[in-house]
Amino acid sequence: MNQVKIRVEAVSLYYGNVLALNDVSLDVPVNAITVFFGPAGGGKTTLLRLINRLNDLVDNIKLGGHIWLDGQDIYAPGTNVPLLRRRIGMVFALPLPLPGTIRENIVYGPTLAGNHNAQQLAETVESSLQQAALWDEVKDRLDTPANQLSGGQQQRLCIARSLALEPEVLLLDEPTSGLDPVSTAKVEQSLLELKERYTIIIVPHNVQQGARIADYAAFFLMGELVEVGQGRDVFTRPQDRRTEDYVTGRFG
Repeated sequence: MNQVKIRVEAVSLYYGNVLALNDVSLDVPVNAITVFFGPAGGGKTTLLRLINRLNDLVDNIKLGGHIWLDGQDIYAPGTNVPLLRRRIGMVFALPLPLPGTIRENIVYGPTLAGNHNAQQLAETVESSLQQAALWDEVKDRLDTPANQLSGGQQQRLCIARSLALEPEVLLLDEPTSGLDPVSTAKVEQSLLELKERYTIIIVPHNVQQGARIADYAAFFLMGELVEVGQGRDVFTRPQDRRTEDYVTGRFG
């Protein structure tokens, strides 16, 4: 396994009296795609949000255990949460471009972070869009409204917007769930190239997508981590009967 970027250690989470995650421990390797998969309500998105500290915004939760980023506990007192969220970017299922142009969407984050250098911002726009495999399609219309892009282009714009802040980790929650097969293939190809530079965790749209892109995979069921390992092993030679039943379509 590659060097560990994120370590999840004995994490349990309650929403009120409802147990959403039960004693989950796993390692996320650097420069690889780790897939969290399983039926709805299994805890995949909950864990994704914990890694980005988005659940800070939710009332009445009780969290136990630790999540480490490069050996630092991200829930330790005094953690700079805005800085943490710059290091760990997040892309959601529905593409949500900001109001404004394609260019404005990309420079929004860096400008907010204090970068007003026109040359550097122009370079950020180009490099982010290239990494998201969108540059060739939009380079001649950067000042058109982002909402005029197709759904697949909007999703890649959202990926580019996250990359503009130069994160170390990219979290993606079903980023292709609303996309057609051609757009889905483009996003998947982008991710396969991005893992050379980033650590990626994705909740896939379906089992087939997970199997296509996973370097490592973790199967979640009703808040429990059932199985974790190399992607090809988990999807083709699962050790747990429940994983096998889900992968082969017997349930879910």
